[in-house]
Amino acid sequence: MMHTEGMGGMNVTRFANVLVALSMWPMAVMAQAPAAADDSGAPVWNEMRGEKLIALKAKGDPLRGELSFEPCQSCHRPGAIGRVSGAYPRLAGQHATVLIKQMTDIRAGRRNNPKMDPFISDHAISPMEIADIAMYLQGLPIPTSNGKGPGTGLARGKELYAKDCVTCHGDKGEGKAEKFYPMVAAQHYRYLLREMQFIRDGDRRNSNPEMVKVIKPYSDADMEAIADYLSQLPPK
Repeated sequence: MMHTEGMGGMNVTRFANVLVALSMWPMAVMAQAPAAADDSGAPVWNEMRGEKLIALKAKGDPLRGELSFEPCQSCHRPGAIGRVSGAYPRLAGQHATVLIKQMTDIRAGRRNNPKMDPFISDHAISPMEIADIAMYLQGLPIPTSNGKGPGTGLARGKELYAKDCVTCHGDKGEGKAEKFYPMVAAQHYRYLLREMQFIRDGDRRNSNPEMVKVIKPYSDADMEAIADYLSQLPPK
């Protein structure tokens, strides 16, 4: 974090962020209201409200984001490259919209991630800092040294991806920022596999319901093949 001191030892940048957060408090309170539901009674997947909306509307600063991301590097690594084991995803180059959605969903309890809770809580960072971090991560170069699959399921993975996934995630796994669809190309193999299993089995509660429908009938072998294929794609 930035170490500019003043005002009785309080970090000036932190104080400014507190003022921003307080000024946005009436909108942030909206996030505490019950989530809206669709006609079937199911929660709306990506409702634009509360802190998510605040962060999306904010003008994130990548220089501030680099400073705010420093505590995250112990897990996500310098350069946000993640870990080839898949324990932590590659965040570098991911769409800012996707990153904001995931951070605010974890913060609001819509996605379980206990390890991130101390770093993402409203006591740790403000909505402005979430926007800053997202802009910083989006602009980072994407490494090609990601954790790759065994290379044995590429044909099957390509077939399944073309049939079921390409409409949302793109021909080259590039995703769609405006739709909040993540870039999946060049992601760590084991991370992709774990998250697909979580989505299929209902453990990732903030998933797009359309993806849940698509992936529900997949076997473990199907998901291994898609993860293998995506992990081998070049970054876009």
